[in-house]
Amino acid sequence: MKASELRKLSASELNEKLGELKDELFKLRFQQAINQLDNPMRIGAVKKDIARVLTVLKDIELAAKDA
Repeated sequence: MKASELRKLSASELNEKLGELKDELFKLRFQQAINQLDNPMRIGAVKKDIARVLTVLKDIELAAKDA
């Protein structure tokens, strides 16, 4: 997911998305542990998506603080 798409979402939607991504990362790590992971590159992609969501949330927080 691109950062420009994330910036269109509200803070509550971003928090929901963050929860979904963390759940997906947990499931991927579990699959990796039992050697059933099809695409190991997906773990890195999900981590980057989590970082993007956290960055956009921080931007929203700072913008609200300045306002």
